[in-house]
Amino acid sequence: MSTILAHLSDPHVLDLRGVPLHRLLLNKRLTGWINLRLKRGHKHRPAIVEAMMADLRALAPDHVAVTGDLTNLALEPEFEAARAMIERLGMHPSQVSVIPGNHDLYTEGARRSGRFGTFFEKYITSDLDLAVDLPGGRFPFVRLRGDLALIGLSSAVPRLPLVSSGHLGEAQRRALREALAHPEVAARVAVVLSHHPVVDPRGGLRPYLRGLEDIDDFRAALDHGRDVLALHGHWHVSGHEKIRASSGATIHRLGATSASLVHDGPGKMASYNVYEIDRASGLVRAHSRVWSAARERFEDAALPDGAGQTG
Repeated sequence: MSTILAHLSDPHVLDLRGVPLHRLLLNKRLTGWINLRLKRGHKHRPAIVEAMMADLRALAPDHVAVTGDLTNLALEPEFEAARAMIERLGMHPSQVSVIPGNHDLYTEGARRSGRFGTFFEKYITSDLDLAVDLPGGRFPFVRLRGDLALIGLSSAVPRLPLVSSGHLGEAQRRALREALAHPEVAARVAVVLSHHPVVDPRGGLRPYLRGLEDIDDFRAALDHGRDVLALHGHWHVSGHEKIRASSGATIHRLGATSASLVHDGPGKMASYNVYEIDRASGLVRAHSRVWSAARERFEDAALPDGAGQTG
């Protein structure tokens, strides 16, 4: 019997209750707060995220993966609200895996505090002791769940305003290679979670401003001779791209759009992805559950071909 994995990303939970004004104005959060006031806050709808949690409860997948940017400004009330959102799934923490995005380590203060790892400790536990200490917790974690070996990475690092690029680092990439070679992982379908995708966004300075600094080394680590599912968020575009690795194996790049985003663009309307995975056959089926504004519900839709997307 196949395993059903649901994948959502980038809910961008916003909660500023009790936050003093100086925490919004005296660091990088100033540009983020202005963006919220002028643009982002009108496009990201908390009510859609709540509807998604209800839809997921009805679907009852075997596991849920969340690939980062749970918060907007990495503030404590946002982390509390994001954790409460996850808890409303009604699933045991062993059935939900969460990794940080750049918004979850938005400032140096968020990095130093280890805020992400503190609030989501139950969702980043590991069955194999391969992780290294990082600002958001210990990564990569490895969670062995039936047909799946979920490997959670952290590519999130604080950046200057208007920069959202990521970095894995040699220690984490080495641990990723060790995880993929482990017999318990090799006996399952490897599902790698990263906020930043395994391909760069196209166009101008986008790779430098929004991409992954060590992307070539990341892709080389994923090329371990067997097919792998590489789940990500960050771009706010859903899609499935099949990348042929040098070994002949396939890297399935599976992107999820923002869970809260209202957008008319292809693959950008709030949605989550659903994957049917079998230990022997790998990825059997992939589709989306997309928010219909007209009918106020999530509906099945084909997962767009991700090749050529710019992010």
